[in-house]
Amino acid sequence: MIDNFSKIELHEFIESLVKGLESKDLYTSGHSERVAHLAERIALEMNLSKERVFNIHIAGHLHDIGKIGVPDSILKKNGRLTEKEYEEIKEHSVIGYEIINKIKSFKEIAIYIKHHHEHYDGKGYPDNIKAKDIPLESRIISIADSFDAMTSPRHYRTPVKIVEAIKEIKLNSGTQFDPQLVQAINNIYQHDYSFLERIVHSAFQSEHKLA
Repeated sequence: MIDNFSKIELHEFIESLVKGLESKDLYTSGHSERVAHLAERIALEMNLSKERVFNIHIAGHLHDIGKIGVPDSILKKNGRLTEKEYEEIKEHSVIGYEIINKIKSFKEIAIYIKHHHEHYDGKGYPDNIKAKDIPLESRIISIADSFDAMTSPRHYRTPVKIVEAIKEIKLNSGTQFDPQLVQAINNIYQHDYSFLERIVHSAFQSEHKLA
């Protein structure tokens, strides 16, 4: 990590940076923070080292930074995206990689950002890599990102309940998601349900600020 920053200072700097991105689309306010916290909790469930847990948390905050290069007309569109628009929004993972990769000590985090939309079966993007070829950190961010997307209010759809989100994640075990990580988030659901409740409650608090 960056030697001249303490971890607290680094975290505060990144939070400020991400808030600038989220100001482009208020309906995703707090999304990156929630992904960061859930990804960290999954990493802890997997008994990863403190350093890897911290890096996953930072990558969670930054995973959507590439959306700064996506037109507002697409990010804020109410209706269904066209095929062309969907292809444009898919570029955000590569754009994010290119932004963060310019920071010498963030090169690993840049890779995690690049691959957070890969699928375990190889049908994700941008590189169609699969299974263990996808960095574990990216696989963790992917499942945290999907959980928050499903359980958060958005202007184009209503959220699902926690139980329904977990069911959907389990249905996609081995296809979109790493089966080991599906088991990890299910363990959290079974034994630390209040943590997931706090994540979801935070999403609804963000929505109320927009009302």
